[in-house]
Amino acid sequence: MTQNFDVLIIGAGSAGCVIANRMSADPNCRVGLIEAGEFPSDPDIKDPLKWPALAGRDFDWAYQTTPQTFTADRIHDWPRGRIVGGSSCMHAMAHVRGHRDDYLAWHQVGGDQWSFDTMLEAFKRSENFPIPEAVGHGYEGPLDIYLPSDDVSPVARAFMAAGNALGVPQLRDHNSGPLAGTAPNSLSLRNGQRLSVADAYLTPEIRARQNLTLITGWEIDRLRMDGCQVVEVVATRANETWALSANQIVLCAGSVSTPLLLMRSGIGDPSVLEKAGITCKVKNAQIGANLQDHLLALGNVYRSAKPVPPSRLQHSESLMYLNSEDLTRSDASPDVVLACVVAPSVAPGLAAPPYGAAYTILCGVTHPTSRGRIIPGGPDRRTAPLIDPHYLETEYDRTTFRKALKLARTIGHHSAMDEWRDLEVLPGADITSDEAMDAFIARAASTHHHPCGTCRMGNDAAAVVDPNLRLNGLENVFVVDASIIPRIPSGPINALVVAIAENWAAHQQA
Repeated sequence: MTQNFDVLIIGAGSAGCVIANRMSADPNCRVGLIEAGEFPSDPDIKDPLKWPALAGRDFDWAYQTTPQTFTADRIHDWPRGRIVGGSSCMHAMAHVRGHRDDYLAWHQVGGDQWSFDTMLEAFKRSENFPIPEAVGHGYEGPLDIYLPSDDVSPVARAFMAAGNALGVPQLRDHNSGPLAGTAPNSLSLRNGQRLSVADAYLTPEIRARQNLTLITGWEIDRLRMDGCQVVEVVATRANETWALSANQIVLCAGSVSTPLLLMRSGIGDPSVLEKAGITCKVKNAQIGANLQDHLLALGNVYRSAKPVPPSRLQHSESLMYLNSEDLTRSDASPDVVLACVVAPSVAPGLAAPPYGAAYTILCGVTHPTSRGRIIPGGPDRRTAPLIDPHYLETEYDRTTFRKALKLARTIGHHSAMDEWRDLEVLPGADITSDEAMDAFIARAASTHHHPCGTCRMGNDAAAVVDPNLRLNGLENVFVVDASIIPRIPSGPINALVVAIAENWAAHQQA
């Protein structure tokens, strides 16, 4: 038996929740939303301080990369949310739109629909900032954004003061206009608790709409095609299968699961599919390619001269976006980012001081140029995929990462942090040469959990989706999630994924 919809959304993560809300606002539109996971039940999800401990639980897809040559041949864990709300139930809750220049490449390949000014309106539709709209924030959207003030750690305040003393601009927040500078992190919190995108967009009132059907606990196995149309979506649970159909099928499964679903269905690069034992039915060679992610070095760790007060937020309290050529320019597009974590934060294999006895300055590259690929491990959805992000493959990434680490240490050793600094634990005083710093970065670099780009949007023949996010080669399939990102933005991508979905839905309803 087949269940039919006008719009069927695959994946109730950040993008899927937005689209389900916006498309079902039309009572004449029958909307289905299907999710492999269930509604959150783990109380730790709500606690902003517990996010580092959520990886590996039963709502995590728990992906892993292949060994990475330039990160000391390490395999990296890639947590992704298998839950209503997706990875917004697991991330660090920072809300960052990015820099205006981040969207120049988007505008070039997607037209005015993807310019910064258009995207700004989509961001504002999503946001509920506690300040007037006149300063450039949204204040009537579903997604509450909290701006910390008195609850910012004194360690994070010293971190920002060190930057200010070097000429780094002090910003009220990173969404007021300029991005280069430092500020307390804007956070998706409500009443001191994590606010997932599902909490914001799939409220009980929204879920009660008669034309919205939310299906949980069913995983999508494949898409069945007839010519240029997908005629059935095959879902599975235990030993059961279920066929669904729709006039429009919207893939919102994320940068890993969306390309894997397409490739398992026979849509992709023929040579890649053949190696995985899959017959190619629709050629689209770039599916799974153009994989991008942010790395952060975990980290530049300092033993503290006195006890570090527990965070009253979510540990990572302040970002500092910098143009390494001129730290004083607030209008410049940043090439590196630093983050103050008021706790020890180290990569696997590195020794951490006790909690309360250390703090960390993370560092990374805002626009890495390395590009990777995701391919299925075989035709069965239960076979682990091969995820190869090609971390630090380019000389630009390695050189710029070294700049970021040097800047982190400059901030960490500044007199503004004297009150808190006892000694540098990592990399350590003996790590001074470029070669030694590169070796440390290789051991310390870890995902910032921002995979994107694997179904690239563009106006060229090789693009996976066109500027309307329609999948090239199929008439009734759209991709609306982080996989469409042509070039990674400066900061965390969850706010952007929400805006992508808001933007697409608004154009569908226009």
